[in-house]
Amino acid sequence: MIQHCPTPTELDDLELLVSGAYAPLTRFNEPGSAVTLALPDGVEEAELVDPEGLPLARVSADGTLEPLTHAQYGPFRRLHLTPVQAREQHAGATWVPVVDALTEAELAELRDLGRVVLVALMGTGTSALSPTALVRASLAAADLLDDARVVAVPLPSHGDADVDHELGAQVVATYAGPDPVHALADPSPLVEEGAQRPSRDLYPAAIAAIVEEDRPEPEEQGLVLFFTGLSGSGKSTLARALMDLLLEQGGRSVTSLDGDVVRRHLSAGLTFSKADRETNIRRIGWVAAEIARHGGVAVCSPIAPFAETREQVQEMVEAAGGAFFLVHVATPLEECERRDRKGLYAKARAGEIPEFTGISSPYEVPEEPAVRVDTTGRTIEDALGDVLAALDEAGYLHLKDRT
Repeated sequence: MIQHCPTPTELDDLELLVSGAYAPLTRFNEPGSAVTLALPDGVEEAELVDPEGLPLARVSADGTLEPLTHAQYGPFRRLHLTPVQAREQHAGATWVPVVDALTEAELAELRDLGRVVLVALMGTGTSALSPTALVRASLAAADLLDDARVVAVPLPSHGDADVDHELGAQVVATYAGPDPVHALADPSPLVEEGAQRPSRDLYPAAIAAIVEEDRPEPEEQGLVLFFTGLSGSGKSTLARALMDLLLEQGGRSVTSLDGDVVRRHLSAGLTFSKADRETNIRRIGWVAAEIARHGGVAVCSPIAPFAETREQVQEMVEAAGGAFFLVHVATPLEECERRDRKGLYAKARAGEIPEFTGISSPYEVPEEPAVRVDTTGRTIEDALGDVLAALDEAGYLHLKDRT
């Protein structure tokens, strides 16, 4: 039987299905359900494994599950109780769904409830904080209450507020059983694009410290600067110039992930087929996301011609808590071909290089990059000024051109 590692959302759903938290729902892909599992093309049955390869369950063609074991690692795994375990340990308490750090006012409200269980809904995309930070903030809140405990529940977001509300209410009710539920907030994603978060001075000091660590100011956040454009567009030159400025200014850990350099080291052995080129970009994205996870700046300059792969990189970066800043170096094909410093366009025109971006393979123009730069007839310093202005406006970096 083929092994398959589900997406983070599907892994969260798997845990809730196996634990009984989604009851009466017991399988994937039930008609009308948002709890779905996508297997590779042509595969109807598979052994589902975690990212480390631990077999978790077998799934049949109709989505029915045969549990093999439960996830055994990860922070706060001891708090991942099944509904049955949770009710046995915390019967008679008031159950409070939590998707964000609790403020002083919310803690005051909870103190009137007596014994409470904070149900930290820390699944993929649901919490306003990272999953680990939400549990840490919930534990800090429990320490400030007279009688409180924390249960971690990996309820993921499925991208639809109404669906997430229904599933969240169902899961919390399953955990609470006959006990009361006190909703400080809707058990669905709280953070809409551009929504105003509570001021940090509204949190107790212990919780504020966790929020500050998890939600750094933009200039302190891990950052991936992703330059994309045709060969010869000037993207690598712009990226190197920006790297120099970052290194001269200091204060941030900076790593260059240039396309050619990565191919010699991280992606040695890959061909220039479409599949291998996309694998190369995803490898760059994974490394960049890990750099951003630890607060560093990664400067990447691959061609990255396909929108889907660029979006996958952005998802990896944002899942790691970093910011993704896409720079489209929009120098026209005619100008790139005129430059042809490496002679690649001439070889592509002669049929010596198959699947060459811009000639025999498409380049999908980014629809909404953070900034779009055309280097035609401009100095690198002038073109770089557009990038610096956009970074400054976004609040990520405040650099001054050396000129």
